[in-house]
Order: sequence, then structure tokens, then C-alpha cells
Amino acid sequence: MNTRGQNILLWLTPVAGLLFLVAYWLFPAFAPPLSPTLSPEEVAAFFKENLTAMRGVVIFGNIIGALLVPLFALIAVQMLRVVNSSPIFAYAYIIAAGIGITAFILADFAWGIALFRPDRDPQLISLLNDMAWFFLVAPVGCVFVQNLCLAGSIYLDARPDPVFPIWVAHFNIVTGLLMLPAAFSLLYKTGPLAWDGSISFTLRFSTFIVYVAVMFLVLLKVTKQQVEQEGVAA
Repeated sequence: MNTRGQNILLWLTPVAGLLFLVAYWLFPAFAPPLSPTLSPEEVAAFFKENLTAMRGVVIFGNIIGALLVPLFALIAVQMLRVVNSSPIFAYAYIIAAGIGITAFILADFAWGIALFRPDRDPQLISLLNDMAWFFLVAPVGCVFVQNLCLAGSIYLDARPDPVFPIWVAHFNIVTGLLMLPAAFSLLYKTGPLAWDGSISFTLRFSTFIVYVAVMFLVLLKVTKQQVEQEGVAA
């Protein structure tokens, strides 16, 4: 196996991070996020007043989401190197990651549809906005499952030189647990569990950002070790 392609795709992750910072600086439409308590008329007015900024968010979000796909694919590729565990862990990881990315795309497109015709009935714009926030914040079950699959694969790796260090398994379980409470954002309009709350939004996405950064660094080391352990081409 040649790791050159893996390394090329892996470096799309910091590109996604850079685009996120650019989008946040140029189009801070959702800083802070919209409150679930806003009336349909208030939501529609916000969309009209921030039309350009929100369109920028949708376009950048579409690109950023796509650039993160290789990171999860590379994790699955490395999971398949764990010969002591079943490949079902990697396959389940791929499916769970795919569902998570799909939910992100649906959130992005729901905002895009609302912005395409900003003169729609405020009730429809508000509905699309609710859908977008729930697609973005609430589908953490798949994130939790993919983290558990990676952790399980690592725990079963009995080789003298494991693919992933054991602390990565602990890290995945902890990050999955930290993001899991966001599933309850479907039940609350105010408080820390609402989609704009300190737990469902701030903790959930701060944890995700840290997770992506840490796994990027882990994969850099893992692909380097693959070259050393298996003598594959770098």
C-alpha cells in the first residue's frame, strides 16, 4: 500500500479548518446562533437582513463538509489494518460517518433553500431554519457510534505495535460522550440543551473541532508508522 495518497488527502483537513476561519471572519451570520425562541417573522427578517452573509455560510459550509470526508475515510482505512478485530468495525464506522456528513449537508441545503427565495411565507422560512439547526446539532448518535467503533477496534488490536495508540480509544469514547447530550436539543427551546445552548452547541462543536484536530495529528503519525512497520512507499 502506498501512503502518498493518504497523506495528500489528509492535508485537506487543515484546508477545511482554514476555510472555516475565513468563513467565520467574512460571514459571521450565526455568531451567536439563532435562538429557537424567535418567531417566524423574526427568523424571516433575520434571513432578509443577512442574506449575503448567510449565503456565504452555505457555500463555505458545502465545501468544508466535503473536505472533511477524507479524514473519516482515512481513519476507516487504518482501522482495516487492525487484523485482530473484525472489519465490521471499519464498515460500521464508514456508514455512521456517511450519515453524519449527510445530516450536515441537509442542514446546509435547508438554509440554502430558505435563502433562495427569501420572500417566502415566514412560516416556511422558520420551518427550514428549524430543520437546518436540528440536522446540524441533533444527529450525534452516529458520531457516538463511529467513535465507539474506532475505540472497539483499537481495544482489540493485540499486535506489539498497534495501529492506533490506546489513548486514542479513550479519547474517542470521551468525545463521543461529550457530544451525545446534543441529541436532547429536540426537546428544548431555552437553556443549555437548546440548539444554541452551552451544551448542545458550544460543547458539542468545540469538542468536534478538537476531535478533528487531534485525529489529524494522530493520522499523520499513524501513516508515518505504517511506512516504518510495513515498508510501504511513502
